[in-house]
Amino acid sequence: MKLQGKDQFVQDMYTNVKAFKSKLVLFSRQILNKSFTHFPTLATVKEAGAKVKKYSESLDALHGEFCRRFSDFGKIDKSLQLVACPLSQDPETAPEELQLELIDLQSDPVLKEKSNSLKLNDFYASLNEAAFPNLRRTAQKMLVLFGSTYVCEQTIDVQHHGHQQGQPQIPINRPTPRIHPENCYN
Repeated sequence: MKLQGKDQFVQDMYTNVKAFKSKLVLFSRQILNKSFTHFPTLATVKEAGAKVKKYSESLDALHGEFCRRFSDFGKIDKSLQLVACPLSQDPETAPEELQLELIDLQSDPVLKEKSNSLKLNDFYASLNEAAFPNLRRTAQKMLVLFGSTYVCEQTIDVQHHGHQQGQPQIPINRPTPRIHPENCYN
């Protein structure tokens, strides 16, 4: 499962978690039915068929742990979906402060094209602040939930590596996103 790395934002992480949880359910059911399609090595083990209940229970326990650990994502699921796919959201079911901005966004062919061609953070940064203040604010809140933790981790790694080799700290001049997290870990 991919939860870390460059350009991974919260909606990407949540999508990966949801997919992995669904796979765990599928695996558990298939193993219980002695179908080892996704576990070819297990299929070659003679006693695998006798232990399917144990394997299935282990997968169910792992699924339960993922559900428990990532339960807070359910509370922000609608906001994540709105930010990730603003063009497919129904303005009537969106929060009231976003409804008119969503209609304007969905009606503008240039913005539709930008949405398809730019990375999500660049797309929201490109929106006119006066015309889309609430959408930009909502996107900023969602996109910085976990920073891009990658940026924070890379900065810490570079600083740590420099200290280990006795090198003085050199300011790192890297391109920064236009939507800035106030700090990495809130």
